[in-house]
This record gives sequence, structure tokens and C-alpha cells, in this order.
Amino acid sequence: MVFFFLATVIGVHSAAAQALSPLPVISRLDNRDAMFRQYMQDVEAARRALFAPRQTPAAMTERVVAALTIFAYTPREGDDLFRIAARSNIPIATLASLNRFSGHEDIVPGRVMLLPSVPGIFVSEAPSSGLERLISAARAEAGGEQGVVLSIPREGRTERFLFIPGDDFTPTERVFFLNRGFQFPLANFRVTSLYGPRINPITGNHTMHRGVDLAAPEGTLVYAARSGTVLRQGYDRVMGNYIVLGHDNNWVSLYGHLSEIGTVLRQEVQSGTIIGRVGSTGQSTGPHLHFEIWRDGQTRDPARLLGDFGRNTGQ
Repeated sequence: MVFFFLATVIGVHSAAAQALSPLPVISRLDNRDAMFRQYMQDVEAARRALFAPRQTPAAMTERVVAALTIFAYTPREGDDLFRIAARSNIPIATLASLNRFSGHEDIVPGRVMLLPSVPGIFVSEAPSSGLERLISAARAEAGGEQGVVLSIPREGRTERFLFIPGDDFTPTERVFFLNRGFQFPLANFRVTSLYGPRINPITGNHTMHRGVDLAAPEGTLVYAARSGTVLRQGYDRVMGNYIVLGHDNNWVSLYGHLSEIGTVLRQEVQSGTIIGRVGSTGQSTGPHLHFEIWRDGQTRDPARLLGDFGRNTGQ
């Protein structure tokens, strides 16, 4: 992976602007605003740098970062991420990753957001949400990406990102971002058994597999897939160490075969809270998380709620 470390903070005109320069402010997303016109010119210039022919990945990265500018914009009532992305001609994934949105409803009127001139993915140095952990894990696993480390000002402090020009959400990340109901309980995994009828690997019997099995190393952190309350936890002969969370609208999620339980009964947890660690307790052939989703007493296929598990399946 190629890194060009940028020690200065992104400023008004280029990545080499003076440290702590204030970001240029766009008041409205139309051509009556001089800063918006400047921003659109920068977007066009950055795209020419990004898609210039006959350039090596490293040379492209250097040219694109040199063209990168970041503007500040305060969303108004009626603004949403889709409208802002369309007006700025910048992908949703770029705006979401830079502004550290975990879902498309995170925009708050009156709260400043950042508009970059170059499309790509901003990978946070300190991922905190489920989406950021997915983005970070996927880029680390892929390897070989061309990127640049940036320090970017936000609300009186600076945050560091690995910026990968031209990158976009993976299909899983896109579904995760658009579906705020449930999030993946692991940042990185391999599917070893999907929801539905199967032969039980322990007993050899034909049974209904009521969840999905997500293989990961022993001790891997397990996250709450949705905000809720701990309804039950303990040890079961089949599930081993397990946790059951209750969510709004009669939704329930179950996490089985844990090596550690990190919650207490009736504890309230937020989506993305660490609740335990992957293990192989109970009836298990190896370290993995057995994950179930229920509603109104009926199991639901997690893949239909969380997106396509198929690309990670080990079957």
C-alpha cells in the first residue's frame, strides 16, 4: 500500500494549504453562491486528475490529492444526503465516510458537514461505528490500495483518515449504510452456514438452521447488531455462552457460542456496542458466531435484513 503522509491540514485551495487554515464555507448549493461555483470547478478539476489516461496508481494518487479541496456546508431543512450528493456531484459513500455518518439519516440541519472535491473513501484512523469498522476491515483485507493519510479539521480538532481516491462502498457496506435497522455483529467474517434447512454438522440430522454462522478467530469482538436491552444471557447446551437482545417493534437478536459475555441482564446497549467475543462453546465445530434475528416469535433470514452474505460464504 502506498502512503503519502500529509502533515498539514486541508485548507482552502489545496492539500498543501497552511495548517489550521479555515475551510471555505458554502452557504447554498446553487450557482448564486460564489463558493459553490468554486467548489464545482474544483470537483471538475479533481475528476480530470483522477481519470487522466496513462498514469501509474501512485502518480494518480499524488495528482488527485494535490487537487483535493474540502469545503464546509451547513445543511438546511429539507436537505438530505441524496440531494447534497447530487448537487455536489460527489458520491454518497465519499460524503458519508468523510463525515463519519453511519446511516443516510445522520444529516442534521444546522450541523456543519464537509464536502470534498474528490470522490473516494475516507477510512477513519479510529473507527467507532459498525460501518467504519466494516470499511476499515475490508480495506485492510484487500491490501494494495493506493492511499494517502490526511489530517482534516472538524469542530476545533483534527481527525486522521486514509483517503483512497476513486473508491466506493462495497455492496455490503452500501446495504449496511442504507439499512439502519440491523448492522453486522462482526467487523470481518466468513459465512460457513446460511439460514435454512441443513444437515446438522454435530448430529447429522436434517434440521432448520435458524440463523447464520459467521466464522472468525477466537476472541474476535462481537457487536450489538441494533440498540436494545439484554433480555437473557447465560449458558445453553447447544448455544454455549449466549446473549439475547430485545429491540423495538418486537425484534430480537441472538448471539451464540461466545467465548466471553460482556453484558449484564437488563443492560441497555447501543448499536455497535461490544457485547462479547467469538468462541466455540456449546455444540460447535470451531470458533464462530451463531447469529439469529426474530420478530413476533418467528425467525427471519439475517441475509435479507443485512444484505448479501454470499460473497463471504465458505460453502
